[in-house]
Amino acid sequence: MLGGLLAAAGALTLALTQAQAQAAEPGTAELYAEHCASCHGTDRLGAMGPALLPENLARLKQADAARVILNGRPATQMPAFAETLSAESAQALAQFIYQPPAEPPRWAEPEILASHLLPHPAGSLPDEPVFEADMLNLFLVVEIGDHHVTVLDGDTMTPVTRFASRYALHGGPKYSPDGRYVYFGSRDGWITKYDLYNLRVVAEVRAGINMRNIAVSADGNYVLAANYLPHSLVLFDATNLGLMKVIDVTGENGTSSRVSAVYTAPPRGSFIAALKDLPEAWEITVRQGRPEVRVMATGTYLDDFFFDPGYQHLIGAARDGKHGLVIDLDSGKTIADLPLPGMPHLGSGITWDYRGRRVMATPHFRTGAVSIIDMDNWEVIKTLQTEGPGFFMRSHENSRYAWVDVFFGPNSDKVHVIDKQTLEIVKTLQPAPGKVSAHVEFDRYGEKLLLSVWDDDGAVIAYDANTLEELKRLPMNKPSGKYNVWNKIRYEEGTSH
Repeated sequence: MLGGLLAAAGALTLALTQAQAQAAEPGTAELYAEHCASCHGTDRLGAMGPALLPENLARLKQADAARVILNGRPATQMPAFAETLSAESAQALAQFIYQPPAEPPRWAEPEILASHLLPHPAGSLPDEPVFEADMLNLFLVVEIGDHHVTVLDGDTMTPVTRFASRYALHGGPKYSPDGRYVYFGSRDGWITKYDLYNLRVVAEVRAGINMRNIAVSADGNYVLAANYLPHSLVLFDATNLGLMKVIDVTGENGTSSRVSAVYTAPPRGSFIAALKDLPEAWEITVRQGRPEVRVMATGTYLDDFFFDPGYQHLIGAARDGKHGLVIDLDSGKTIADLPLPGMPHLGSGITWDYRGRRVMATPHFRTGAVSIIDMDNWEVIKTLQTEGPGFFMRSHENSRYAWVDVFFGPNSDKVHVIDKQTLEIVKTLQPAPGKVSAHVEFDRYGEKLLLSVWDDDGAVIAYDANTLEELKRLPMNKPSGKYNVWNKIRYEEGTSH
């Protein structure tokens, strides 16, 4: 009798404990809303982070997704939740995100057309700037901490204005050839055209649900958007962001692919697209308003692109993180294989003249190194050891120095300065101990530069490009990238394109 009572009491205690645990543990939808929605969207359609839908997760096993939730993902902004979520909760979240939504997500021509906004159509604003400055030496500083953009005078290093942006800008703003207009792309698919003369948004449109980046054609007539969701490239008239064509991204074998990024190739008068799920690169040329696609087989999946100054060659990072390929854009053939074992961030690569030869240099996501490559014979002439994996590298044709951060790892508060002729690190700076230092951008003359302290309580720091002395420190809310008009429209060798 007593044993039965004790057993019953034990069972009741266990039931109460389980009930309390269940009460304390929110449901999966609530877990998602609390921990995931701010980056991946309340509807899982993507925001700062990618969309979390089965078609977006095809290359990630569900068990691996649970591990990513707990441990984070290196070289990304995905944090680890092991201290706040149990293994069971991570498994439940992983299962949740692999379930298709009740209604399949759709973003096609009708949705794009319905999203179009024209607060100030072309021709409705004055053609003279409303403020005095060297309009080609302006910087745009993207502050991701509170989703704003600061327009900065590059001569005086003082703010001109600050305005709210769409959520989670990505891929860097792109300028019209004359520098008057700037086009922003956000993770959740919005393209914004902004008039720097009048400091006004003139047009907006949503190109997709989860967008990677945009590119503006060399003649300034077109904007092309690269989407993860849906799997498409979307072409717009740059004047008012009017829709011209939705290009379905499907290979000859019927495989549909996300688009990793799209780039402008000015000498070729075309765009180049990197594909996530096809071992191909696409060249898109717009003729009489119609896009024509040329497919180049790459033999492997490429995640990041770099181009030589004449856009004769494409250099792509293989997804295995161990090498890169050099592709002749005229023939579409692979002509060289580069040993790059640390997953290079080729999108941040730069070039310069070294002893009469053109070299390129790139940091790596997974190892503390900068690879320096002879672009005549495609040989690695030096691997420069750094204090950690890097994200961004920058220079200017008028500067003797190249700057590279060590964005990932325990030394992320440091930045290296490299002499471009000795190929040695000549100085290591620690601008704000304990806070990430990243992303240098020079002014149009190569005389001054800006560096970000990547923190909510951060700053943009101006340096003398020759003496390396600090000139000014401007408080900012997690400033990520800074983009100089002159450098971007002239495709300066020391900045990203």
